[in-house]
Amino acid sequence: MAPPGPAGAHPTSAEPLSRSLFRKFLLMLCPLLASLYVFYCLAEPCQTLSGPVAGAPGRRVLAGGPSELAVWPAAARRKRLLQLQQWRRRRPPALRDDGEEAAWEEEPPGLAGGPGGSGAGSSVAEAPAGTLALLLDEGHKQLPQAIIIGVKKGGTRALLEFLRVHPDVRAVGAEPHFFDRSYDKGLAWYRDLMPRTLEGQITMEKTPSYFVTREAPARISAMSKDTKLIVVVRDPVTRAISDYTQTLSKRPDIPTFEDLTFRNRTTGLIDTSWSAIQIGLYAKHLEHWLLHFPLRQMLFVSGERLIRDPAGELGRVQDFLGLKRIITDKHFYFNKTKGFPCLKKAEGSSKPHCLGKTKGRTHPEIAPEVVRRLRDFYRPFNLKFYQMTGHDFGWDG
Repeated sequence: MAPPGPAGAHPTSAEPLSRSLFRKFLLMLCPLLASLYVFYCLAEPCQTLSGPVAGAPGRRVLAGGPSELAVWPAAARRKRLLQLQQWRRRRPPALRDDGEEAAWEEEPPGLAGGPGGSGAGSSVAEAPAGTLALLLDEGHKQLPQAIIIGVKKGGTRALLEFLRVHPDVRAVGAEPHFFDRSYDKGLAWYRDLMPRTLEGQITMEKTPSYFVTREAPARISAMSKDTKLIVVVRDPVTRAISDYTQTLSKRPDIPTFEDLTFRNRTTGLIDTSWSAIQIGLYAKHLEHWLLHFPLRQMLFVSGERLIRDPAGELGRVQDFLGLKRIITDKHFYFNKTKGFPCLKKAEGSSKPHCLGKTKGRTHPEIAPEVVRRLRDFYRPFNLKFYQMTGHDFGWDG
């Protein structure tokens, strides 16, 4: 017979049985929780954030600042860095004062979910000051190894946007204009404009006015004699009309194309002081560059072929830069409305990506006689350019 309990107590035979069942339940639950924890850690790097996650619904960001990220292991930070570089989202470019499009602003994928999160499909988040800089500490800023130096209205913006699809290319979106307008600010200022890169990635920038700036070749050579230079060239007559069209869109009151082209319409004397005409004298400009760079360090991209066969021209560019041929036909489709190729998918988006409405403007009608005289004027310069580069661009056919 069981011994009597304390006064006032009412023991039951079910009490020892309840404890036994509870202990058995805990023994079963603990291994299950441990298994789930291990599975989670194998599926995604298991991390602990010291701060809360805050923000409006659908736009969560990491609360705090760099102190929260300091505990992230290197592998997780590296993974996030790659996500930031490969899944960049962009907003349409704003126009600069000179009519050129500014950078496509890069928006990183949302950081919600911690360093082990995939980032795919997450909302774009605005991280606290210093957060992205900490994440990017595994890369570093360096002076560009390759520069698109020209020419204006040749297709430089299209080439840069196409190249940025490549995971090993990191480029400044806006034109730095360092070697023509801001050289006095120094190389440290210029380097600070560059994006951070990982080992094996190439830093690039494009400023089309470099090609026609007399001081630019010597200045770039002083920075690095090994810099690779890319020149996008286009039929100089078509390029001049495109240049005029851009100016006309901003200043509708300018004289006609014909009036600006000729010093004397009767004699047919071309006004080479007009920049739209002067830029197309490719052979004269190239002479200055060849004083500082060997021809093997320069690649001449056909603006016409960049439209007809973007993958073919991008293949040449990737080879020139020593990159694996990743950008191929599958990345492009031809937009009949604009009249040039577009990317099937923008980075970080499932939507097609075409350049802004400032590209592909309809050219004004130019009298055939004016076009003929311009072609006659450019022909000897074109032929010399073909000889210098070893390539016939077919502008006189």
